[in-house]
Amino acid sequence: MRKINLLSGLLLLMTFWACGADKNDDGAAKKVAVVISTLNNPWFVVLAESAADDVRALGYEAKIFDSQNNPATESDNFENLIASGFDAILFNPTDADGSIVNILKAKAAGVPVFCMDREVNADDAATSQILSDNYSGCVELGVEFVKTLNGSGEYVELLGLVGDNNTWARSGGFHSVVDEFPGLKMVAQQSADFDRNRAMEVMETILQAQPDIKAVFCGNDAMAMGALQALQAADKIGQVRIFGFDGAADVVEKIGEGKIVATGMQYPKVMAQTAARFAHEYFEGRREFPQRIPVEVELVDAGNVAGYQQ
Repeated sequence: MRKINLLSGLLLLMTFWACGADKNDDGAAKKVAVVISTLNNPWFVVLAESAADDVRALGYEAKIFDSQNNPATESDNFENLIASGFDAILFNPTDADGSIVNILKAKAAGVPVFCMDREVNADDAATSQILSDNYSGCVELGVEFVKTLNGSGEYVELLGLVGDNNTWARSGGFHSVVDEFPGLKMVAQQSADFDRNRAMEVMETILQAQPDIKAVFCGNDAMAMGALQALQAADKIGQVRIFGFDGAADVVEKIGEGKIVATGMQYPKVMAQTAARFAHEYFEGRREFPQRIPVEVELVDAGNVAGYQQ
């Protein structure tokens, strides 16, 4: 698989302005739907708005659909946009297995689907899937985790949505490193659905049962912020080290303040740019696309956080 880094992603953006937009037979601009798992997360808002902006920069119409992390709502979105005559879909799925049927409906209607950030467990559904290199990014976080804890101590893990492959890729990369150190003991592992409020509640409950933990590894930055809130309420900031994943602006800020140790910087704008570009190329006649394209993830910690702060 070809990996896209930030520089190559920016080069993709630069090519947008040289492209002319295709139109439908009636002369109207083609329509592209941006279907996002949830807009109740600032990171996904960036992904959605970037994708829509990139589509419009290419001369097409764009509309954002929010699935609200609900597979039924996602299915309704697909039925509506297919019936409304959209020409392509930039898609952030709610479920790696459950979302396949929606993609296949679009495919049967002749509408190409380009997955962003989250993948589905099929190689014959989406036209292409542009994904963060979650596993490798969390290997790096695992190394940082071991260093921070000096290879010893009890910790907990907050998982994302259990039906999302990103959840298990991130957890797998992290454990591929951490599990090699017997002095590190995971005393709790629980899903908080990638949600800030849910993570705060879960963390509060865990702290009651496990007051001596030394760290928490969170599968995304929204959960890291929720864990931070719970730890602040328990007066344990500094005693329990927090690790996230996404590169969200609020977590980068907390790394600069010393309240969160590290995160994995994803590039939603690169994924959005690539998906929009692929949709344009599809309209131009291209039909062969890589099934999966990993986008580089970078470790952000106290040593380099200044370079990521806005």
